[in-house]
Amino acid sequence: MQLNKQFIKKIGVGAAVALSTLAGSVYAAVPAEATAALDTAGTDVGTIGWAVFAVIIAAMAFKYMRRAL
Repeated sequence: MQLNKQFIKKIGVGAAVALSTLAGSVYAAVPAEATAALDTAGTDVGTIGWAVFAVIIAAMAFKYMRRAL
């Protein structure tokens, strides 16, 4: 029984090493153009998010000013 537990641990460690090596090679295959496009898209999403936030704040300020009058 003890031999089986040690064997299972070794198999588990071997599988983890193999999967981590495989995952590393997957990330290496991404071209630089794709990475640059993702960075640009992230910047665009951030800009749109801030614009929406500004519109929400402006609407709340307008509502507050109308209530104050």
